[in-house]
Amino acid sequence: MTITFDEEYSQYWQTVIQTMVDGLMIVDPEGIILSVNNAFEHLTGYKQGELVGQSCEILKCNTCFGTRARGGERHCELFKNGLVRHSRCILQTKDGRPLHVLKNAAILKDNDGEVVGAVENLADCTELVAKDQIISSLRQELSIQDSFQGIIGKSTPMRQVFDLIGSASQSDAPVIIYGESGTGKELVAAAIHRLGSRSKGPFIKVNCAALNESLLESELFGHVKGAFTGAERTRVGRFEAANHGDIFLDEIGDLPLSTQVKLLRVLQEKEIEKVGDHRPITVDVRVLSATNKDLQTLMEEGRFRDDLFYRIGVIPIYLPPLRERREDIHLLIDSFIKRIRLKTQKPIASMDRGALGLLENYDWPGNVRELINAIEYAFVLCSGDEIKPEHLPVTLTGNSRPLSVGESNLGMQVKGDDRGRMIEALKRTGGNKSEAARLLGISRVTLWKRLKKYEIQVDRRIRG
Repeated sequence: MTITFDEEYSQYWQTVIQTMVDGLMIVDPEGIILSVNNAFEHLTGYKQGELVGQSCEILKCNTCFGTRARGGERHCELFKNGLVRHSRCILQTKDGRPLHVLKNAAILKDNDGEVVGAVENLADCTELVAKDQIISSLRQELSIQDSFQGIIGKSTPMRQVFDLIGSASQSDAPVIIYGESGTGKELVAAAIHRLGSRSKGPFIKVNCAALNESLLESELFGHVKGAFTGAERTRVGRFEAANHGDIFLDEIGDLPLSTQVKLLRVLQEKEIEKVGDHRPITVDVRVLSATNKDLQTLMEEGRFRDDLFYRIGVIPIYLPPLRERREDIHLLIDSFIKRIRLKTQKPIASMDRGALGLLENYDWPGNVRELINAIEYAFVLCSGDEIKPEHLPVTLTGNSRPLSVGESNLGMQVKGDDRGRMIEALKRTGGNKSEAARLLGISRVTLWKRLKKYEIQVDRRIRG
């Protein structure tokens, strides 16, 4: 059997069409479907035999297909305009689901210039539309009426904080943010950066409590090659990286005295020296700092330098704990439910009055961070559309209840003071700090700080 050139050419293009990722459909001038490729079948759920010979109206497109050009005789707007480029459409699949597609189309003409049909190329953009919806929802969250730069609150204390953020952002003076753990100090620092004249510059963050003294100095100021064992190359420090921008020193109350001296020099002389080098490097950086400690007490104890305190504390901002802004709790809960619902795709939309009452009357030692942990915990346990008291962590309900679905006899009765809760949580989790922090609805860092504060030692036995 001899295969002609035309037959071979036709088979070649048939292979190309059938291996395309995008759906392809050909219709005649009356909108009758003449052919579709494999990808089109996969997108719509229809087989070729179910489509060929049918009107394109079977796809129930919300734009071109299924509508008639005003005053025209064609079924499709394409035959009036001759071309469609990058048009978003919504089709309906065989099982009734909406299918978001990006359409490109053109009419087909014969050698005499007569229109004989049209070819449609359809790319699935369902995931793109879903991401657009998430972005739109997040933008709405950030622009809700009772918020400021993404910080939610309408209480008088928070409105005062918002005013201070606005004023501080217009200055180049150092800012210190005071507040308990979990109140949102980093959010305040980020807002000051975004609103300030340095917003086009970098915003560099350093947790002073997370690194030991030797690592912290290298992290802040950088080091040269060979400065110490393991320094195999020269490294740029955070201050140098923050040049012409802002640096946020979180937990500055934990800064060692030796590092405080070097930080003071940076603030006074606008210069740094890398570890292992004596050459000064000029930097233009505004310092934003934060702490959950009483710096006045630390100064009296000789653990924080007076001169550094006055340098970094030109503009103080005090963030109120959640228990002092209870009218914001409902707003925060609504916002967190919306955000976590978007992330988890669970149908949870609200919280019943009983659960809401528990949250509004709780003292929140972990503040906003503890609140969002509690909502995330509830999302794990809740299988319906409304969060109830039994879905909340036991630290809030005071009821003995399993740690998670399927576990029993591990509930932690909330009794006594904060120190007692720490010890009880650790006993219930066998000394596992991560699990104890989850049970308490606080971060692991917060748990570590409280263990240190209450002098609770955790090894094979819990001692305190």
